[in-house]
Amino acid sequence: MNRDTGPLTDQAAGVAGILNRIERLGNSLPHPATLFAALALGVVLLSGLGGFLGWSAVHPITGAEVKAISLLDGPGLRRMLEGTVSNFTSFAPLGTVLVAMLGLGLAERSGLLGALLARLVAAARPQFLSFFVVFAGVLSSLAADAGYVVLIPLAGWLFHAAGRHPFAGIAAAFAGVSAGYSANLMIGSLDAILAGLSTEAARLLDPTYEVTAAGNWWFIIASTVLIALAGTWVTERITAPRLGAYAGEGDGSHDPEIAVSAAGLRAAGWVSLVGLGLLLWALVPADGVLRNPDTGGILGSPAISAIVVLIALFAAAAGIAYGRAAGTLTSSTAVMEALEATMATMAGYLVLMFFAAQFVAWFGWTQLGVITAIHGAAVLQTLDLGTLPLLLTFILIAALINLVIGSASAKWGIMAPVFVPMLYLLGISPEASQMAYRIGDSVSNVLTPLMPYFALVVAFMQRYDRRAGVGTLMATMLPYSLALLLCWSALLGVWIAFDWPLGPGATISLP
Repeated sequence: MNRDTGPLTDQAAGVAGILNRIERLGNSLPHPATLFAALALGVVLLSGLGGFLGWSAVHPITGAEVKAISLLDGPGLRRMLEGTVSNFTSFAPLGTVLVAMLGLGLAERSGLLGALLARLVAAARPQFLSFFVVFAGVLSSLAADAGYVVLIPLAGWLFHAAGRHPFAGIAAAFAGVSAGYSANLMIGSLDAILAGLSTEAARLLDPTYEVTAAGNWWFIIASTVLIALAGTWVTERITAPRLGAYAGEGDGSHDPEIAVSAAGLRAAGWVSLVGLGLLLWALVPADGVLRNPDTGGILGSPAISAIVVLIALFAAAAGIAYGRAAGTLTSSTAVMEALEATMATMAGYLVLMFFAAQFVAWFGWTQLGVITAIHGAAVLQTLDLGTLPLLLTFILIAALINLVIGSASAKWGIMAPVFVPMLYLLGISPEASQMAYRIGDSVSNVLTPLMPYFALVVAFMQRYDRRAGVGTLMATMLPYSLALLLCWSALLGVWIAFDWPLGPGATISLP
């Protein structure tokens, strides 16, 4: 890495030394694409061993035996060959990122993003950049994947434009978006999904119990502020001092000395206002075309599920308007060339995503992740602890299981029928069990390559330093994960001590 860390305190130097060793160890691994290829091969071999030894677990919902599935036999080999293309083309981050980058690429290459960043940097106080980025990252979970594909690269550009190391911006945004995924000021789709699963689990004991989507609302509001403050502290006290000044070459489009076209900004502003008006027309009326056709609400509507497409369209339209007025995109040919140039920069990402897609798909086919989750959940049943120690242990187990199974709803679908009834019998409400799970599930997101967008963040880092790898990201994010785990767990402890409601009508202890 290209760093000039400057003078550090003894404590900061010690932390930086540990993280640098972790980074060197991680980066001694092969190229990220090679690493995913090796992991995919390892899954195949491990599945063969699991199938031969008869690894299995009993599913807590169906009671059926979940067996390890070998990919080394005839059906497994055929499935791998036949699924190679579909694994790649259906991989969740692939299309989302490419579509987003088409729109953002136009906005960037027209000069619009640079002009906006320059104005933002001029208007914002540097000491508030980290808080702004982490806070925006936490709120971005309402917009599904938009935080990963839009906010994280923008944060890197923003920090670079402010004369700071872009990795610090990427890390701060990643912490907010991913490690703070279960916090927000508003109720989102994840709240509804988890509440439904918690309700079904609670009704194994109490057929009338219902966990509402607002069951954790008060706690996640407080968590939003906590995560923003903790993420800011880590960025300013650990990440930024360790990274030092950015001395890399980077991409020329990230040069902080950016010309700002007032005419271009006015044109982009008018286009954005028109687009916003159209969006409100499609959302505000009760029969708006972008509302949920079944419920008439915004939750679960096309406006939410297609948020990345809407952002890409807004960015592209505003970028073209800016380019035409500023003279940077003077013709349709220039627009197409800008799109082609943007896609050319994604070549390395496409190679990485191909191997990552195979690894994630094959791991899911083998059932190894499900078996690991079920056995990990069973361990907690054997412990006889008080409310806070038990929930803290549950948080740790959820965080560890999250390293091998990425989907929050899939894990809770497996774990809820075990933990919710068990804790219910100990006097702990399903809402409290659900919140403890959400904490553990969130804080380790930034450490596992199994998280689909992990490879994407590595690719964002490589735009500024080609030598950045899995170790770079893991070492950079480890302090965030540990800090949020401690702070979030402490907040839950305070909540339990004062017996505050987790949400409307949702207590921690059962009557």
